[in-house]
Amino acid sequence: MTSLSSITSRSAVAPIPTGLLIGGQWRGAIGGKVFDVENPATGEVLAAVADAGPSDGDDALAAAVDARASWAATAPRYRSEILRRAYDLVMARQDWLAEVMTLEMGKPLAEAKGEVAYAAEFLRWFSEEAVRVCGDHGTTGDGANRIIVAREPVGPCVLITPWNFPLAMGTRKIAPAVAAGCTMVLKPAPQTPLSSLALAAILQESGLPAGVLNVVNTTDAATVVHRWMSSGKARKVSFTGSTGVGKLLLRQAAETVMRSSMELGGNAPFIVCADADIDAAVDGAMAAKMRNMGEACTAANRMYVHRDIAATFAERLASRMAALKVGNGLDDETDVGPLIDAAGRAKVHRLVDDALQRGATALTGGQLPEGPGYFYPPTVLVDVSVDSELMTTEVFGPVAPIIPFDDEDDVIDCANDTDWGLVGYLFTQDVDRAFDLSERLEVGMVGVNTGLVSNPAAPFGGVKQSGLGREGGRVGIDEFLEYKYLAVPRRKGR
Repeated sequence: MTSLSSITSRSAVAPIPTGLLIGGQWRGAIGGKVFDVENPATGEVLAAVADAGPSDGDDALAAAVDARASWAATAPRYRSEILRRAYDLVMARQDWLAEVMTLEMGKPLAEAKGEVAYAAEFLRWFSEEAVRVCGDHGTTGDGANRIIVAREPVGPCVLITPWNFPLAMGTRKIAPAVAAGCTMVLKPAPQTPLSSLALAAILQESGLPAGVLNVVNTTDAATVVHRWMSSGKARKVSFTGSTGVGKLLLRQAAETVMRSSMELGGNAPFIVCADADIDAAVDGAMAAKMRNMGEACTAANRMYVHRDIAATFAERLASRMAALKVGNGLDDETDVGPLIDAAGRAKVHRLVDDALQRGATALTGGQLPEGPGYFYPPTVLVDVSVDSELMTTEVFGPVAPIIPFDDEDDVIDCANDTDWGLVGYLFTQDVDRAFDLSERLEVGMVGVNTGLVSNPAAPFGGVKQSGLGREGGRVGIDEFLEYKYLAVPRRKGR
C-alpha cells in the first residue's frame, strides 16, 4: 500500500529538473549515470539525479568560459532585475521550496520556510548591490597622471555548497557572482541537490542567460572539481564546508593562483557571564545550538557559564531541550528533525559517549533512539572534562556541553584555544564588558546577547582555520570583483 507521505514526496520533487544544467540546457550525465537522493527521516528515495563525470564537468566549465565576455558586458541594472525577479519567485514558492528542503535534509518545515526567506534575501540584497559597484578617480602626487580605478568581474567561478543550508548557501554565492557579472559552475552537495536544482530552474525562469550558471551534481567531486581547479580557466573558488576540504582546495588553488573564499568549520564558544539575564541566555543558547538540529558551522559548540549561575542555566536549558519533539520535519509538531545521514549521527553519538566515559553527566538525551531515520535526541551534558573530544571537535548535532568558569581572563583563553574562529556568543548586561570581551574573542563574528548572527546585510566569515573572505553585506560582492588601474597622462601645461 502506498503511503500518503510517499505520494506527497513524489509530488513535491516532481517539478524539479534532475539533470545537469550546462550551457542553458538540462541534460543527463554522459553514460547515463545517476545517484539517489534520500529522505533522512524515512530512508525513502526521493529522486534519482544525474551523476556527472569529469567530461560533464569540463563541458560545464567550457559553457561558463564561453558566456564570460557577453555576461560581463551586461548592464548592472539588467543583472539586478534578474536577481529581483528570482527573489520574487522564490518567495512566491516558499512553501514548496521549504517542503523540498525538509524532504532532502530533514529540518522542520517551519525552519525550512525560514531558510527560504533567508536565501531569498541574498537575491534581493545583491540585486541592490549590483548597481552600486564603483571605482575611483584621482591624480598622482606629482600631478602628472590621472588615476582611474575600475572594478571588473573576476571571471568564471567555482562554487561549492554544503548540505546543511542547501538553498541559502546557494544564493549566498550565486547572487553576488551574478551581480558582479561573473559566470559560474556550481557543485551542490550530493545529499541535497534538489534545492540547488530548483533554484537554478528559478534563475532560468527569471531570465538568467544560458551558460551564466551551470550546475553539476556529482558523487565524484574530487575528480570533477580538481579538473576545474587545475584548468587555468576558472579564476575564483568559493567553498563552504569542512576545514579539511578547504585546505585541499587552497592547495589546488595555489597552482593557478585562484582567488579563494573559504567558509570552513567552527568551534563556537558560548559565554554566559555572572550578570547575564539567564532566561535571555537560555533563549540564545536554544537558537545558537538547535538551529538546523545543531548541524551548523555557527552552532554553539562549547558553553562556558559562570559558576555562580551554571547550575541554574543547565537546569533551564535541559528543561527546554527535553521538551523538544523529535520527528519527521513534515510534522507540524516537530521541533527537531533527523541528522543528515548515518555517519553524521554516529559521529555525534561517539562524541557524547566519549564525554560520558570521561565523567560527564547527561541531564537529558545521550541515547540512540530506535526506529528508522537518523534521529538524535537534544542532549545537555554537565561535568564535562576538558579532555573530551567534543571540546576540540565540531559536533554538528544537538549536543550542549556546559563548562563552568570563574575568571573572565581564563574563559577568554579557553574560548580562543582552538584552531577555529568563526563565531562566538556572549551574554552580559554590562556594556563595557560586552565590548571588552568581544574585542578579545578571536572570531570573525560575535553575537552579543543573541544566538543568531547570520544576516544577508552583514559580512559572514571567520578567522584562523575558519576561513578566508566574507559573504554577504556590502563587502560580499568584493569577492567577485577585481581592481583595474588605468594611468592616464594629464595634458601638459595644465
